[in-house]
Formats: sequence, structure tokens, C-alpha cells
Amino acid sequence: MALRNAVLRHLRVPVQNLAVTPDVHFQKDLGLDSLDTVEIVMAIEEEFKLEIPDKEADKIDSCSLAIEYVFSHPISVLRGILDSFNSFIENPVGFDYLVTPDVHFQKDLGLDSLDTVEIVMAIEEEFKLEIPDKEADKIDSCSLAIEYVFSHPMSS
Repeated sequence: MALRNAVLRHLRVPVQNLAVTPDVHFQKDLGLDSLDTVEIVMAIEEEFKLEIPDKEADKIDSCSLAIEYVFSHPISVLRGILDSFNSFIENPVGFDYLVTPDVHFQKDLGLDSLDTVEIVMAIEEEFKLEIPDKEADKIDSCSLAIEYVFSHPMSS
């Protein structure tokens, strides 16, 4: 979904009539030029917190190759998710030190249930998710939050 949105932001045709699927080629199917493709790659880098080397970026000319690249770099994606957690953990609850994946919100950080609700709300906002209450109640650590976001098909 996030990749589709990155592609759609750079199209110059009405998107209502366009189905961006994994097999879509940027130039052949969408009529995009090389500059458009560079912009899409840059959007992918920003969206997934990746740094794609120029040699690799030159190879990304379709949605399937972009998807393949993103999924072949789960550590980078995970690092990006963790960076996002660090930024919103620091903001709502006032922590100014690095939050690691194994940090428990209550045991390690001393957060109460209201703080945890704020963190879940920040996760929803940051990753454009709607987390059901039953699932939100289970998220009590960074590792569970990362796992939820990483495995959720609608996260961006």
C-alpha cells in the first residue's frame, strides 16, 4: 500500500482509472520518464527509511522490483520503524535516551496505562493504522509494537 501511494504521488494521469499492481512497469505501462522513476525511488527511500545505492536504484523500474528491494532489506525497514518509535516515545512521554527493541513500556520506562495509550495512538498516526482495542491492549513493549506494525498489511 505504501509503495502504491509512492507511485501514485508521481503520476500525471487520472489515478481513478489506473490500477497500480506489482507487475506494472514505470515507463512501459505508466509512461513515466527517468526523472519520475528517480522521484519514486526517493519516495520509497523516504517511506521505508532506506538508502538505496544508485546502482540498485537504476534497476528499480517496476513495482515488483521495488517491492523485491524493500522486502530484501527488512533490517533497514525495521531500523526505520524503530527510529519512528524513538521519535514519538521521546515526544509524548519525555524520554531523551535511545529506546531499544526490547524495552518494555511499564517495566523499563515506568510508563502508566495512559502513556501506553498515547504510544498506541502515536503508532496509529505515524503508520496510518487503526489498531483494534483488543490488539492495542497487547502492545506493551517496543518489540510487540514493531512486530504489529511490521506484520500489518496496511501500515505505511
